[in-house]
Amino acid sequence: MFTGIIEETGTIQQIRYAAASALLTVACKKVLEDTKIGDSVAVNGICLTVVATTGTTFTADVMAETLAKTALQQLGNGSIVNLERAMAAGGRFGGHMVSGHIDGVGTILKAKENDIAVIYTIGADQEILDGIVKKGSVALDGISLTVVDSTEKDFSVSLIPHTRDATNFKKKNNGDLVNVETDVIGKYVKKYLKTSDAREKSTEITMDFLGAKGFF
Repeated sequence: MFTGIIEETGTIQQIRYAAASALLTVACKKVLEDTKIGDSVAVNGICLTVVATTGTTFTADVMAETLAKTALQQLGNGSIVNLERAMAAGGRFGGHMVSGHIDGVGTILKAKENDIAVIYTIGADQEILDGIVKKGSVALDGISLTVVDSTEKDFSVSLIPHTRDATNFKKKNNGDLVNVETDVIGKYVKKYLKTSDAREKSTEITMDFLGAKGFF
């Protein structure tokens, strides 16, 4: 589990692609302080397992599902990525509950300055937008953010100067892709409501139901 509070940005040193997977090596500093093989690190919001470390890098496997569902494929050697270690028990919960399981990708449509902040409008598929709630939480490239507004086609978030400077958003441009993780609690509520609705409909007493059960 993560919080969406980025600890530092790292630099992709190498991506080695196989037939349907990849091996990702990231150069960084702070995240390496107590990271060991088997630990989880969120890279642009993607929960990855560390398989090797050096004094200046860590390496993680990336499976086919992750490559297919995230914006990782648009990155290359030298790309800047957001990093966060898994939350320690007793640590400060400064953001929101972030699982590191990406729902899909969004596209930066525009960025507009609003006093000290910059408001980013993100276009996304309907499946993602269904999990976006105004004033709710969303993680973009692993950053815990509050939804400013949402429409049927997009949603917007606001970044203060510190967040932009401390993350990869300082390098983002219109048209860039971002990993989107909607609120995990909202996902469970959505699933429950769909299941409950389907269950109620399946037990509804109709003429077809009575006929199928042999009542006439």
